[in-house]
Amino acid sequence: MKYVFSYPPFGKGGVIFVQSEVKSGMRLVNESNGKELAADVKIADTFFSRFKGLMLTDSLSDGHSLYIQPCRSIHTFFMNYSIDVLYINENNEIVGTDEQLEPAKMGKRCKGAYSVFELPEGTIRNTGTKVGHSIKLIK
Repeated sequence: MKYVFSYPPFGKGGVIFVQSEVKSGMRLVNESNGKELAADVKIADTFFSRFKGLMLTDSLSDGHSLYIQPCRSIHTFFMNYSIDVLYINENNEIVGTDEQLEPAKMGKRCKGAYSVFELPEGTIRNTGTKVGHSIKLIK
């Protein structure tokens, strides 16, 4: 965790912001069909890491994913590329998908979603991943 001291635009003193590091090092597998969805999953599970998500990033490379938890819906504001999105319930089942969600769009709001995986565009189609499939994070 990093602490950053920032001067406010007006007045005296400063503000300390906490910037959390995103955890990584896990794989994501579709248990229903045996296909690997991502070889490197980063986990955003703090307020700041969930807030930032993929905003202001240049791309999401093939084989990478961002897992946001808890999270029921996402947006692609301040992004310059499309992504695929998996909405997951607490039993690790896919309850919704967004394929090729373009920049500056709102994702679906899926009933029962507890968390979200953001993946490179084309991952859902290329792996045959569907609503109802089970997924698993592997260390």
